[in-house]
Amino acid sequence: MYNFNLHNKSIFVAGHNGMVGSAICRQLKKFELEILTAEKRELDLTDKNAVSAWMSKKRPKVVILAAARVGGIVANNSYPVEFLLENLKIQNNVIETSFQIGVEKLLFLGSSCIYPKFSKQPIKEDYLLTGELEKSNEWYAIAKIAGLKLCQAFRKQYGCDFISAMPTNLYGPNDNFHPELSHVPAALLRRFHEAKLRGDAEVEVWGTGKPRREFLHVDDLASACVYLLQNYSEMQTINIGTGRDISISEFANLIKKITGYKGKILFDTGKPDGTMVKKLDVTKLNRLGWKSTIELRAGLTSTYCWALDEKII
Repeated sequence: MYNFNLHNKSIFVAGHNGMVGSAICRQLKKFELEILTAEKRELDLTDKNAVSAWMSKKRPKVVILAAARVGGIVANNSYPVEFLLENLKIQNNVIETSFQIGVEKLLFLGSSCIYPKFSKQPIKEDYLLTGELEKSNEWYAIAKIAGLKLCQAFRKQYGCDFISAMPTNLYGPNDNFHPELSHVPAALLRRFHEAKLRGDAEVEVWGTGKPRREFLHVDDLASACVYLLQNYSEMQTINIGTGRDISISEFANLIKKITGYKGKILFDTGKPDGTMVKKLDVTKLNRLGWKSTIELRAGLTSTYCWALDEKII
């Protein structure tokens, strides 16, 4: 059985301050190894020469590429150039430099939005590039597809142990709680919390409430990433998720209970729903030996408490 030993390795976590990167760093601290990070002011990942110089000096043995320009539907629609170009630059620079300096293992993190809008459910890894993308986030999706394909290209041409993983919708500590640029979990936690403080009679939620989504706590993702570094080495990407989904209506009502909001929920049917059903098939990851452990209500509750403690909302 394949096994990659992380012991005493130096690991560069690109994007360590983000929700995903910070969770991965917390997970890696359980191991006896060196974690390499760089602040944005120290290293601009969109600058090829800067990335080459920094990584050539630090010489990491392992790279986890968690850095990305991310955001929700509004952000994707508003800044298509940035979402496509910045992500392509970051990926190309880190992946190519990893090859040039002889990195032993690289994990590239994508997103479930890489899969076709009308994929069969649950979504298997081999559904990639079998149909059109969801228009609301196609710029980000195309960049991520290019990143995983670049990893595959280096594996095919040079035998590099570069792998990619596709997480489902994430939430947890260090999420972006911006009222316009955040994803569903953080956006709704903030909206219901503020509505409670103001005593609002109702809270508006975009769409019909009928779409179904899968949500994974970022600490579960971090656990899966470390597990994959140690136990996975294949050309094909691998899904990371819970294998369970929930309707947006049920999700909104769960957020309502967690935040203690007492008013009504109003679904704005004039706003887009996006893909109606999106759940990843995680059979491959489960068979490899990893399963999620953080239950949704407990994970959302701890995230809400974190946001309150940090005065994020």
